[in-house]
Amino acid sequence: MLITMSLERGLKAMLINRIFNGNDAVYGLTVGAIDAAIAEHGADKAVGFPDTAYCLPCYYAVTGVKVKTLGDLKEAVGVVKTLMTRNHELDDALMSGVATALCAEFIEALKYIDGAAPYAEPCYGHLSDAIIRTLGVPLVTGDIPGVAVILGSAPTAQEGVDLIKSYQAQGILVALVGGIIDQCEELGYKTGAGLRVVPLGKDVTSVIHIVSVAIRAALIFGNVTPGDAGALLAYTAQRVPAFVNAFKPIDDVILAAGAGAIKLGFPVISNETENIAEVPGALIQQLDTAAMNATSLEARGIKIKVTNIDIPVAFASAFEGEIIRRGDMQVEFDGSRVDCFELVQSKELSEIEDHKIEVIGPEIDEFEVGSKHSIGYVVEVAGKNMQADFESVIERKFHSYINCIEGVMHTGQRDMIRVRISKDAYAAGFRAKHIGEVLYAKIKNEYDAIVDKCQVKIYTNPEDCTKLRHELAVETFNKRDERLNSLTDEAVDVYYSCILCQAFSPSHVCVVTPERLGLCGAVSWLDAKATNELDPNGPCQVITKERVIDERTGAYEDVNEAVKKFSQGAVEQVTLYSIMEDPMTSCGCFECICGIEPFSNGVIIANREYAGVTPLGMTFPELASMTGGGVQTPGFMGHGKHFIASKKFMKAEGGIERIVWMPKELKETVADRLNKTAFELYGIENFTDMIGDETIAEDPETLLAFLTEKGHPALGMDPMM
Repeated sequence: MLITMSLERGLKAMLINRIFNGNDAVYGLTVGAIDAAIAEHGADKAVGFPDTAYCLPCYYAVTGVKVKTLGDLKEAVGVVKTLMTRNHELDDALMSGVATALCAEFIEALKYIDGAAPYAEPCYGHLSDAIIRTLGVPLVTGDIPGVAVILGSAPTAQEGVDLIKSYQAQGILVALVGGIIDQCEELGYKTGAGLRVVPLGKDVTSVIHIVSVAIRAALIFGNVTPGDAGALLAYTAQRVPAFVNAFKPIDDVILAAGAGAIKLGFPVISNETENIAEVPGALIQQLDTAAMNATSLEARGIKIKVTNIDIPVAFASAFEGEIIRRGDMQVEFDGSRVDCFELVQSKELSEIEDHKIEVIGPEIDEFEVGSKHSIGYVVEVAGKNMQADFESVIERKFHSYINCIEGVMHTGQRDMIRVRISKDAYAAGFRAKHIGEVLYAKIKNEYDAIVDKCQVKIYTNPEDCTKLRHELAVETFNKRDERLNSLTDEAVDVYYSCILCQAFSPSHVCVVTPERLGLCGAVSWLDAKATNELDPNGPCQVITKERVIDERTGAYEDVNEAVKKFSQGAVEQVTLYSIMEDPMTSCGCFECICGIEPFSNGVIIANREYAGVTPLGMTFPELASMTGGGVQTPGFMGHGKHFIASKKFMKAEGGIERIVWMPKELKETVADRLNKTAFELYGIENFTDMIGDETIAEDPETLLAFLTEKGHPALGMDPMM
């Protein structure tokens, strides 16, 4: 017993010493690199990562200080030195690992001087704030249940790729560092952000780019105050479901980096056995590469919900961004060229044979390679709790369901869909009938509270598709649109809360109304209603609207009570229609940000895809840094794209007439609906022609001149402040 305890103490001491040694080595390299950069460029030279509002995010989050020049960086490396304690306790060693991570961030930042692009395909290096916000929704919904960081070279290339595949099939986001990237290339394995397999870089320091994602999540979604290291470490440990798989050999530098990951709450699982002491729940040995997946999920407490679907290819959210190029395409169904549609219809229970899937017309085998064809699929559902309003809710999920099929790409909705099936998927045995299998399985799994029976009819005869599109699908869509147009905030008795994003933003609550969908753009009033029916105790709860405080701003006692309850007291009151008076909070998943523009007496809107500078002098990430995290910021508001054309948009401040600028692409996207609303409310024709964009103005003076020339109504409205 004494011998065993002595051996364990010896291994622990050796582990701590190795972490300190690795930290010393990285620190020395960092100091040398900074000194060399200052000698070449001068201390005033700008330094930082592109497309982020947080400068050097990891250092900023830990210390609260923004590093903007090489001189700042020299001071920062001195601060990092203070984190390198030498008390030979494990926690001190782990904190020293955080210092290693910060040094890695400094080394990586130096690669981007003068706007350099240091990473070539397939490696990404730094990941922008926009990418992190894009990941926000699938992370909070569980479509991305975890983040795996794979570091080093697997025992064989095949073992490495098999491990990646196992995570990919579970929807887990995979980041690659080091030799595993070469192993993927060796076997021709596809990687990329669209497939949620992201090669970061081949230097061990590039691992900081995924650490930066976790830390920026705390700043973007969690409203963690920069400099509050304790809150930061608690957030990453509790709310970011990440872990590391590190292949041997693990040198002191890798070990020090791993110590930083452990301090952040991310367990490290490794096949290394030499000079490594296990730390229960944190540093775990797993010699079998095939077992690393199960060991990692157990260590991080990640539970995967499995839906068995009888198809010959993989099915996972990781394939949702897969692009099928024309040259890789076996067959295409293109609603822009021929008649295609997708439709959900409610039926009586007696009319449906559960799990009956029919292909009415030729199968894919009969189509020439690369050819275009018609397709229409009608999904008939029945259930005691099924409502006609839920048809469109289920139908909108088809895009996600079909895109999750490996080797299949889906775009559009209703009768403007496009479905491409790759040659690889076809060779694996995928056919049109398998689309039906996917739709059946996902609907029965996700909507089991309202759907008792489901059957799918897939039409591939052009004549059938044309007839059914015009006589059944379009007629149904028109009736739904009439129903949706009548769904106003005044026409319903209740609103709904949505707290899905509290997984990352603990104090945020969306109030979803018919005319104001969730700020992520993914949850409409009907979605929230269906979610409440499916799970009465879930994220979407009924909010009554009986006690009006102020109709102008959309203030209700009922809403305030609900928001206070669901935010655990963090937010006490909100208005639904004002940007200036108690605006609704934002989590960070918002599609757009609206901000006051004082020169023109209006507001600008930026969407997360826009990479340029707005007339406020800020980029989208900079606007987002002051808007997200579940806080109220009068004058700024996160929202969905759909809300821009709503008659309730900023109603308290004068409505859509306040919109003076938005990116050209966004303006074109919302033009039809926005112009229609402007005409109905104010009699203004082609209102979007009066709104500036980046091709017209990027500064307030030029924008004001344009608005004056156009006679924009905002210029004559009452001041907003």
